[in-house]
Amino acid sequence: MRVVLADIDLDAAASVAAGLTADGAEAWAEHVDVRDPVSVDDLARSAWARGSVALLVNNAGVEQIGYLWETSEESWRRVWEVNVSGVFHGIRSFVPRMIAAGGGARVWNVASIGAISGMPMQASYIASKHAVLGLTESLRMDLAQAGHPIEVAAVLPAPVASRIFADAELTAEGDIEAAQQVQRMMTELLRSAQDPDAAAREIFRQGTAGEFYILPDEALGEERMRVRAERLLRREAPSAARSAG
Repeated sequence: MRVVLADIDLDAAASVAAGLTADGAEAWAEHVDVRDPVSVDDLARSAWARGSVALLVNNAGVEQIGYLWETSEESWRRVWEVNVSGVFHGIRSFVPRMIAAGGGARVWNVASIGAISGMPMQASYIASKHAVLGLTESLRMDLAQAGHPIEVAAVLPAPVASRIFADAELTAEGDIEAAQQVQRMMTELLRSAQDPDAAAREIFRQGTAGEFYILPDEALGEERMRVRAERLLRREAPSAARSAG
């Protein structure tokens, strides 16, 4: 595949593109702010100028750590504008072009294992990922009902070794005990984080096999699904001690 990598950090996207090019692939870096529909439209036009887009991966996401009642409106908007509106803007800019081109194409929206579970002190992020999953399920049904042969999938990764926690906003900085709790949680998550290459291989294996719920860590993902399904059937309230459900 020829790859267009888009990020608000153009230098980071260019570095990845350079690595792919060095391996013999065709890759380009583009600057995009997924919060801005005009920026995403520009990306779509640029990508399609190079040829038909067969796979769209909506992956941009940010974290925000802290108690929900301590979350500022600015932090809340940041998470939702990137994590949810960013996915919507990608769909709105790319999917009509995929439909017009005819034939098959794929849209993979990256949610999170958090879309089927909950975690304390991550309300903004968890809520946004639940929204991405619901949006993706609806998109799949919309395209099927309209008769367009575009495959849609929701990617539900467990923690993957990336910069998401390093770049996270912490709203508990004034509360030493809460800040320490956040730090311990982040450290524990990073300790068990999946290797990005391993996650990518699983995403492509499952995605090209036609799976809708793509689980980069299948064992953990299926366990989280089972725990949540059983909890819902029991109408059991969530608890921090059993945050997997």
